[in-house]
Amino acid sequence: MGKQGLYQKLSIQQKLSPQQILLMKMLQIPAIALEQRIKQEIEENPALDELTGYDDNGGEAEKDEDEFINELDNSESDEFDLKDFIGDDDTPGYKLRANNYSRDDDNKKEIPFSVGKSFHDHLTSQLGLKRLNEKQLAIATTIIGNMDDAGYLRREISSMVDDLSFSQNITTTEGEILKVLKIIHELEPAGVGACDLRECLSIQLRRWQAEEPETNFDLSILILEKYFEEFSKKHYDKIIKRARVTEDELREAIEQILKLNPKPGNSLGETTRTSQYILPDFIITTNNGELELSLHSKNAPELRINRQYLEMIEGYMLDKSKKTRQQRETFQFIKSKIESAKWFIDAIRQRQNTLLLTMNAIMEYQKEYFQTGDETKLRPMILKDIAEIVNLDISTVSRVANSKYVQTPFGTFLLKTFFSESMQTKTGEEVSTREIKKILQDTIDEEDKTKPVTDDQLTAILKQKGYSIARRTVAKYREQLNIPVSRLRKEL
Repeated sequence: MGKQGLYQKLSIQQKLSPQQILLMKMLQIPAIALEQRIKQEIEENPALDELTGYDDNGGEAEKDEDEFINELDNSESDEFDLKDFIGDDDTPGYKLRANNYSRDDDNKKEIPFSVGKSFHDHLTSQLGLKRLNEKQLAIATTIIGNMDDAGYLRREISSMVDDLSFSQNITTTEGEILKVLKIIHELEPAGVGACDLRECLSIQLRRWQAEEPETNFDLSILILEKYFEEFSKKHYDKIIKRARVTEDELREAIEQILKLNPKPGNSLGETTRTSQYILPDFIITTNNGELELSLHSKNAPELRINRQYLEMIEGYMLDKSKKTRQQRETFQFIKSKIESAKWFIDAIRQRQNTLLLTMNAIMEYQKEYFQTGDETKLRPMILKDIAEIVNLDISTVSRVANSKYVQTPFGTFLLKTFFSESMQTKTGEEVSTREIKKILQDTIDEEDKTKPVTDDQLTAILKQKGYSIARRTVAKYREQLNIPVSRLRKEL
């Protein structure tokens, strides 16, 4: 009997062209990264140029380019065809650029980025004010190097003993490291070098006590050192009972603790770290009640093919003498660079068109929201909805929405936040989950902090408004909004 088997035929795979791959990569790049990508391409391909200004002879330059193209089109060459690198469209590749802003446009100016020293450099610079010998200085530097950006020491003391021994050939003990660590605790900002939150707050509180001896911090210190677990879980009744204090005394002590910084390293963010800016890819404005969409100027760079390379091609074509092997290789190199430059310019142009097409569909789909700024007006919208409108693949729409920002009259938002699932109300109306989250947020913002609403109460409130959802769904939405449970929102 013959052996039976199941055979699977390999289907013909659809392969993407280099141009399509390039376009897909360009689509997912946000405006803030596009400039760097263009600079990289210009460095790798000398046939590509970016216009940083306008020609002094404006019209004459355009006229010369047209004459040059006509000469190339009318010339005859068995070895070269202009269509090989110019393409089928009437416009030459090096003229595929957008002149949609003037030389005085402020958007062309570079955004200044502040350059500051790091948090660790800030701490290291303070060591010079302390009386440390060479060994202590090495230990202190190691301690600072093992801190995270929040200012906490995240490495065991015993491990640092081994690090100093193996990497710097310094023999030390845990006691010596702890002695230097106490000096680190004296640095600014207060609280750096702590191993956990309780120690961080205690360091700050004791320094505050030393600076203001007339203020009573005894209860605050007692809470941190003896009742920290109850404090962190907001079991205030237990603290009142065990510490034998009144509610007013506890409230005053908690107010002192809440003035402390749980992440002292982050307090240096505005003064010592490099500022980062959000550069919107899209800009939506209103004009007489009508929405208008535009791309940020960084999304519309002026690119062209380097004229010197085109002149090299022209010289090659006009020279009717027999070409050497080296000349033919040079020609092929120039031709490949021009083709690559045209592909890149085409990809930028197609990127602009796809971005505008997709964002315009999103703007029209969420028109009521972009006109009012009311989140309850957001319609349920998924990638498939937009893909069907613009007749593009869902993956293409996803690339457009990913990592892109849109500037609206009501603020700048990440584009993908406008996509949400739908939920049906009691009346059968489809609403966005963003609308439900907005109601949850508003309800919690307006709650009595001495008696915060529970998830069960939130569920009941939503049902009264016509949103019939389960308690676990309410808890999920609350967590997505980074809102803690009611017990942790309680205040005295």
